[in-house]
Amino acid sequence: MTTQNSKVRLATTWFGGCAGCHMSFLDLDERLIDVLGLVDIVFGPVVDIKKFPDNVDVTLIEGAVANSDHVKEAREIRRKSKIVISFGDCAVTGNVPAMRNALKIDDVLTAVYAEGPGKSPPSGELLDIMPVLLPKVLPVHQVIPVDLYLPGCPPNPDRIFAAVAALLKGEPVTLPEEMRSFG
Repeated sequence: MTTQNSKVRLATTWFGGCAGCHMSFLDLDERLIDVLGLVDIVFGPVVDIKKFPDNVDVTLIEGAVANSDHVKEAREIRRKSKIVISFGDCAVTGNVPAMRNALKIDDVLTAVYAEGPGKSPPSGELLDIMPVLLPKVLPVHQVIPVDLYLPGCPPNPDRIFAAVAALLKGEPVTLPEEMRSFG
């Protein structure tokens, strides 16, 4: 995927999740230096860029789609990225964030904002303060087309490196069977 004069434009983001996948990415340790020599990180929690850029080669999306902002961001990422990867079990299946799906969303909001500690904002102001929770938490592929699934909670650094290294070489990602498990 790299060309002689340019680096791969890599973006990462996370939606409803714990940031464990990003921590696992950082656990590439010294291999991270090799990866960073081949990519420009153009968006993500480790860089201070506020707007998702155009012309991204590869985007890793960690976390499940849980609210209206996630839907909007996922659609923008899909429009602006050549390859989108569901990064970790939450992005692939919904995993732990999707445990909320067994609950009635109105009951959750009432318990947290009306009955919980602190003063509840007036209902009209709520939309300006926070994104609207979706009725159900969704895996990324139920909102946008995904090109690659990288399971694991979090994915092992060896699995991440195998996938990213193949992409950077312009090769198809074919993980060995032991790297295709969940959890």
